[in-house]
Amino acid sequence: MKNRIEKTILYLLMIILAVISIGPFSWLISTALKGQGENLFLYPPRLIPEDFTLVNFARVFDSIPFLTYMSNSAIVAVFSVSLNLLISAMAAYPLARMRFKGKKPIFFAILSTMMIPFQVTMIPIFIIITRLGLKNNYLGLVLPTAVTAFGIFLIRQAFLAIPDSLEEATLIDGGGSWLVFTKILLPLSKPTLAALAIFSFINSWGNFLWPLLILDSKEMFTLPLGLQDLQGTFTNDWRLIASGTVLSVIPVLIFFLFTQKYFVQGVSSSGIKE
Repeated sequence: MKNRIEKTILYLLMIILAVISIGPFSWLISTALKGQGENLFLYPPRLIPEDFTLVNFARVFDSIPFLTYMSNSAIVAVFSVSLNLLISAMAAYPLARMRFKGKKPIFFAILSTMMIPFQVTMIPIFIIITRLGLKNNYLGLVLPTAVTAFGIFLIRQAFLAIPDSLEEATLIDGGGSWLVFTKILLPLSKPTLAALAIFSFINSWGNFLWPLLILDSKEMFTLPLGLQDLQGTFTNDWRLIASGTVLSVIPVLIFFLFTQKYFVQGVSSSGIKE
């Protein structure tokens, strides 16, 4: 009986938190679906539109080159996610499976970089990217997120959870480190890789500050920068802004739906291990 009461309380708390989390997004969708004659700022708010319309979404495509901005974001996100998965996994392999002097200090040094905000390092990164001639370039957008300390940490923890016997059997059969890495560790770490892919994709898709610094050409704008064009100088059409924001969130939701079955498993399997 006690366990049932505890579970009921837990589920109620989770439902309340879910409602609180979904609330702003629900208001955003409601605003995007309201016609021009409907008041957006009624109190209490009315989530179900009286003047239901999809015209606002069409107006977004008429107002800005939305598909161009979305394709730029997609290219940057795909390369950022791919490079982060590959390089983080290659860096995590020796930190998890090999023995060498200074391994722990190196690992903790990598972890310590997670405490440094991007705003502290963005100026030297900007100078480097500029001197390399990578302004207004996809490579300039991708390189700062090509590998992350969080990605190395997450994959390292997944590699540590894989039994040593599998690696030893492969080495005994004549397989080398590359075979262990590609045929044993990576396939068994799919949930963690999927979780990292989701985190990387969301971070890249919603990144505003770095593209703002590195891009001058509107043709290269990513979606967060492009949505700025929906804002007026003195007044804002909130229906238009809400519609553009809803459209920009759809790819993230689709990506999550395709990888969600690995997400929880990947996060739960990446606990702290020595």
